[in-house]
Amino acid sequence: MFDTIETEVLVRLTAALAADPACSDDAERVEQIRALEQLTCAAEARQAALAVELTESRGTALELALARRESHHRGRQHLGLARVASRELPHIWAAWRAGRVSEWRVTLVARETGCLSLADRQRIDAELAADPGRLEAMGDREVVGFCRSRAAALDPAAAVARRRKAESERCVTIRPAPDCMVYLTGLLPVSEGVAAYATLVRAADSARVAGDPRTRGQVMADTLVTAVRGASGPAERQGPAATINVVMTDRTLFGTADDPAWVDGYGVADADLARELAHGDRVWLRRMFADPEGGELVAMDSRSRIFPAGLKRLIRFRDQSCRTPWCDAPVRHTDHLLPRVDHGATSLGNGQALCEACNQAKRTTGWIARPRPGPGHTIETTTPSGHTYRSRAPAPPGFRTTTSRAELTFREVALAG
Repeated sequence: MFDTIETEVLVRLTAALAADPACSDDAERVEQIRALEQLTCAAEARQAALAVELTESRGTALELALARRESHHRGRQHLGLARVASRELPHIWAAWRAGRVSEWRVTLVARETGCLSLADRQRIDAELAADPGRLEAMGDREVVGFCRSRAAALDPAAAVARRRKAESERCVTIRPAPDCMVYLTGLLPVSEGVAAYATLVRAADSARVAGDPRTRGQVMADTLVTAVRGASGPAERQGPAATINVVMTDRTLFGTADDPAWVDGYGVADADLARELAHGDRVWLRRMFADPEGGELVAMDSRSRIFPAGLKRLIRFRDQSCRTPWCDAPVRHTDHLLPRVDHGATSLGNGQALCEACNQAKRTTGWIARPRPGPGHTIETTTPSGHTYRSRAPAPPGFRTTTSRAELTFREVALAG
């Protein structure tokens, strides 16, 4: 039945699962939770099996991501795992399809055996799944530990080469955290990462011994920022000049309202933080106006083939992140919806902000993106399989549909002053 199941059956099953549960006691509730977990694992495996059968192209991962309502990056991960598991890990693949292991457990096995030859990889696959009951009972750390130890024993040179490659991929990333905070993450070799952390710990211990009222975590964070930005102490945070782009309403800027703002690289932020950033030293204000009815930023056209810097900046501020549905990746490219070869204009309306992966995928045959009428800036994307998805640019922070023309004129005069 696994190979002949129809879409209608899945739709009916989804509708049945949406109904309120009716269980007589906790024992039955727990049994259903367990059965649903197995169903979830088997459903993920079914998605992987279907993904492997998709026509291969540079846009296949994006097609899969849109169908699963996830980012392009996650789509590539899903597709890569499906191909590896189905072709190189037959025992784990069977356990996954049977609902005994989750997609994440399969990911761990594929990741930890990725440096090995096919023969060694399949040997670990067979050893790991030799006892189905034991495999199902293993936790994440057990799976990783087993695969890592066997890989090191079977091919020590491959393990060393993998470590060297990982060291070459060291990097620093940033992602939003709750309450207007961010996670600044450094991926470092073990020796350097442990040494850096130990240095921050020593700085915190010394400060605490000297009577510093800050918590240990605060001292460590301030020491890190001071080292990177070059400030002389926690109270002096100017450091080297850096650009922080903030989009806010004039009401928020002047303190007459608390409309939310948008901080480039973070997302939506509260009005107090926006004013704090705007009222700091060495701040440049750039006015951008929005249509009072649709909330779209004012258009700026150009006849050039590439988007000029000012227009690219405006498109990035308008779209905020990659315009592909469910893709929250940072903007890397500015793309023409209607290509220049088809006489597409280099304009705000015919432009969209994309991450690098989505822009490359949409250049393959069968992908069509066009602006569509509607509130704000709306894009309709058609995939090679014929499915369509719509994306609307987020409204500027604090946008109100009831803003009068007289109020807009007053604000323009106030900003000009």
